[in-house]
Amino acid sequence: MSSNISKEEVAHVAELAKLKLDDNKLDYFTKQIDDIVGMFETIDKVDTTNIDPTYSVTDQLNTMREDIADNWNQRQALLDTAPETKDGFIEVPTIIDESGDGE
Repeated sequence: MSSNISKEEVAHVAELAKLKLDDNKLDYFTKQIDDIVGMFETIDKVDTTNIDPTYSVTDQLNTMREDIADNWNQRQALLDTAPETKDGFIEVPTIIDESGDGE
């Protein structure tokens, strides 16, 4: 591995991410990140000249239905199952009261 990620680089990234790392953790993560970058450098050396890109690992094509809006005409059946309705809508309890009356 020839990546040699420095402690300063790791400390800089940690600072950008608002992470506080002590020296022990800084050493630990510097080695870990250096190992990970080294793995990518190893993978980068693999010759993939005559290899077709893999877009999917299965032979299935798109199994989802088309996204088409459909009115199922079940509005009243839905409203009939709701505990409370008002003006053709389902009425739910107030979660945030911004009325200012304290109730």
